[in-house]
Amino acid sequence: MSRALPLGSPPPLSELCAAEPVALFLDFDGTLVEIASSPDAISVPTSLPGALRQLSQQLEGRLAVVSGRSLEDLSKHLGEDLQVAQAGSHGAARRFADGSPLGAEPDGLPDEVVTALEDFAASKNLRYEAKTHGGALHYRENPEAGDAAHEFAEHIAAANTLAIKTGKCVVELVHKGADKASAVRAFMEQSPFAGATPVFLGDDVTDEDGFAACEALGGCGILVGDPRDTNARYGLASVSQTHQWLDL
Repeated sequence: MSRALPLGSPPPLSELCAAEPVALFLDFDGTLVEIASSPDAISVPTSLPGALRQLSQQLEGRLAVVSGRSLEDLSKHLGEDLQVAQAGSHGAARRFADGSPLGAEPDGLPDEVVTALEDFAASKNLRYEAKTHGGALHYRENPEAGDAAHEFAEHIAAANTLAIKTGKCVVELVHKGADKASAVRAFMEQSPFAGATPVFLGDDVTDEDGFAACEALGGCGILVGDPRDTNARYGLASVSQTHQWLDL
């Protein structure tokens, strides 16, 4: 569902929560932290893990961080004991706030696909990011190789029955069914999320699936950053505005 631009600001979170139980789904890069030149170069405020934990408690556990990063990578930046529900690898790997898994552990990429991606990245001066359940080609530092990276990823995906995720200067291969909509639906079927109104905050095209899933479940999406055609109902201009809206 494409929205008319520009998008309006969302109602205050306190107002939404006063009207009905709310479940929040938060993207990480570009939503909670600023995009950086590489995935490892991000700057995570030291106060962020504690603020997310407190927000989750205020929502009686109905908060999940949903990221393209693996769960292991999220833990590296947010801590092993975050005590907040999380979904990594574009929603394929999920765990509750207490660390228990939600669903079966997804498979990683076949070895031959990993080798092909690594060799291609080396030949084009791209950064290959190995993920637990996928592999990404980053071309932010070599944007002229972006088209070639997408063409190669499409070829590998077709040959190995994989899916492609695209983002800001990145193309990634994952197993089919790994998307943020599936994570939203999985959490919304479980306590304490069940019965709440879901709201998804994200900045990238991979978040559109999450926006659409929340809309279908009676909630909405909030697009962070520059306006574009989107499934989101509302917009916030920046990461700092996101923090203000969440009162982090």
